Amino acid sequence: MAIDLSVYRASEREQARIRDLFGLTPKKRINALDIGARDGFLSILLAERFSHVVALDVDEPDVIHPRVEPVKGNASRLAFEDGSFDLVICAEVLEHIPTRLLPDACREISRVPRQVVVIGVPYKQDLRCGRPTCRACDRPNPAWDRINSFDETRPRELFGAFQACRFSFVGKNNNRTNAVSAALLDFAGNPYGTYAQEEACVHCGAKLQPPAERSLLQKGAARLAFILNNFQRAYMQHGANLMHARFDKSAP
Repeated sequence: MAIDLSVYRASEREQARIRDLFGLTPKKRINALDIGARDGFLSILLAERFSHVVALDVDEPDVIHPRVEPVKGNASRLAFEDGSFDLVICAEVLEHIPTRLLPDACREISRVPRQVVVIGVPYKQDLRCGRPTCRACDRPNPAWDRINSFDETRPRELFGAFQACRFSFVGKNNNRTNAVSAALLDFAGNPYGTYAQEEACVHCGAKLQPPAERSLLQKGAARLAFILNNFQRAYMQHGANLMHARFDKSAP
């Protein structure tokens, strides 16, 4: 089931994300690169600050704006010269890049800006939560195809070429599980997984489908996992939902 982007963009959660990202973004520069532009929403907002914005995604974004150039491309092989942009923004993309390609993508993202990179990622996401099981290969998948988890340390390591950085945090989240609950849900076929996601199985490429039938034992395992997770969350503090970071090639 595809996400209704008009509803999603109007939500308070999304509006808070945009406000925070743009709080880290420089103003009145010449050009910017928006990596993972999708529908071009951020690119069009960036065009209010920049004379020219390149909206890049694995499929060419369907966006029409006089100052936005839609481009098909790959974050790990950017077809731009060194220092081509005043700003590179990469929001909610790095968590989806295969782990083996993540260092390459971050080196490319570091190469093409003259000065500033702004990134946005989920903060300390528990990758065991909400995962679906592929019915074709019987293997669990990351929820919403989010393969990588980030804290404050990991971006510093991945963007080590930059001298200065600033972090900000958005929203609240206590979506955490534990090894016992995760194992129980895997046994149960992960009936509460994110089967509405558009992404296919990361292992075999099949479309993800919810389980049609489950045994009484599987239903009991899922129920026990649900109880254990609720008990755990009752004693957990909320953390941030998203982390944004600005990296500068020279200290301000």
